[in-house]
Parts: sequence; C-alpha cells; structure tokens
Amino acid sequence: MLDERPVGAALSKDIKVGEKVDASEALDLLIERRDRERRKSEGERAEEMAWKESVRRYDAKRNTQLSSAWGLYHQGQAQRLRAALEALIAHHEGQAQRYQ
Repeated sequence: MLDERPVGAALSKDIKVGEKVDASEALDLLIERRDRERRKSEGERAEEMAWKESVRRYDAKRNTQLSSAWGLYHQGQAQRLRAALEALIAHHEGQAQRYQ
C-alpha cells in the first residue's frame, strides 16, 4: 500500500451508473424512433396541430402589439426631440442676434 488504499482500489467502480446512462439513452432512442414511425404513418396529432396554430395566433397578436408599441415610442421620441431642438434653435438664434 502506497497511500493507505488497498491494492486494486482504483479498479473498484460502480458500473451500474454507466449502465443506467446507456439504458436511458437506449430508451430515448427507442421513443424517438417509434415517434418518427408513428408520424410517418399517422401524421401529426390533432392536439399538436391545434397547439401550433394557437402559438402562431398568439405570436401574430404579440408582434402586432409590439409593432404598435414601437410606433408609439418613436412618435413620442420624435415629439420630444422636436421640442428640444426647437428650443435649442431658438436659443442659438437669440445668441446670434445678440452678437450682430
């Protein structure tokens, strides 16, 4: 014994953990394969198609709302900038008259 471990200690591992991972991967592959086969023969399920349509409608509504919000933001920003720039222009025009 070099470091207080018995000879062969490095070889004693729990291989069940590795087997569980392999079994899990095999199960995932089986499920995916059967799902692909079902989709080929039956096509998409009605619930999934309804869900996809619901998501599409929601996304379209959300995009319309966001577009409207951005439009309002830019209109407000233009008004704020216009007011600030008009005040700045008036200030500089006044200064120019002062020096003439």
